[in-house]
Amino acid sequence: MIIQKPQSEPTLVEKDHAELTKIKHIEYIEIGKYEVDCWYFSPYPKEYQVPRLYICEYCLKYFKTAQDLDRHSEICPMYCPPGPEIYRDGNLLMYEVDGNEEVLYCQNLCLLMKLFIEHKTIYYDTYPFYFYVLCEEDEEGSHIIGFFSKDKNSQEGYNLACICCLPFLQRSGFGSFLISFSYELSKLENKIGSPEKPLSDLGRISYRRFWTFMIMQTLRETDCWCSLKDISMKTSIKIEDIVSTLDTLGLLKVWRDQYVAAISKDIVDNYFKTTKVPTNLCKPEKLKWTPHPPPPPSN
Repeated sequence: MIIQKPQSEPTLVEKDHAELTKIKHIEYIEIGKYEVDCWYFSPYPKEYQVPRLYICEYCLKYFKTAQDLDRHSEICPMYCPPGPEIYRDGNLLMYEVDGNEEVLYCQNLCLLMKLFIEHKTIYYDTYPFYFYVLCEEDEEGSHIIGFFSKDKNSQEGYNLACICCLPFLQRSGFGSFLISFSYELSKLENKIGSPEKPLSDLGRISYRRFWTFMIMQTLRETDCWCSLKDISMKTSIKIEDIVSTLDTLGLLKVWRDQYVAAISKDIVDNYFKTTKVPTNLCKPEKLKWTPHPPPPPSN
């Protein structure tokens, strides 16, 4: 699953940049045991705009030849992302990487994921973000699956800026896991969260599926006896996102100038009987994380 961060109305400079980056120079990457078709342009340095790029799956450093990567692998000190492990469930791990402390790693992460995101503009200023990197662990180390980024001080209350899973691991439920993880962080922060908007088409589908599941699960747990505010407080999903989801499902009515959810127990039961619900979600009891203090105000 890929959710790209959409752009505002482009400036002339951005339009020129878009023209220059229409051509995809890197056709394939080799990372770990995988050979991956690249989808889009990524602004790697010009000398690395080659048909096949080799990437260290641990530090994400990039090379023009397999021999260069092999030599690097013999001395690379990393076997996992450079940040604290904050989640472990079997061999599924999540690391938190500070974009201010691990600038090079986070830049390399953005360059890698840009190969699979069409309109995401890469900023080398990673300082304002935390990067949550999902990995699968074996005896050799932690192998990257995907990530999402989060603004350290979002004034709009966004709990996710950009999200991407590597293509060979898509359709495995990891996208839903990352989305659910972002909301578990919001719960620990005692905040109501929402992804940056507008969402891409694929992002809208992914979030709508997750929001629907969380709404229906909350209604089932309360025998359909809760308000939109109650649902929001239990799930940390913004009321506007709950309203838009129910409206899309045709389950929202207006009564006396107020939104009312027209949902019966039969509707909830039928949803769970007929819908393939997300199963690979974050387990809050496995999450070991303490909210960060707010950053100091800028001068």
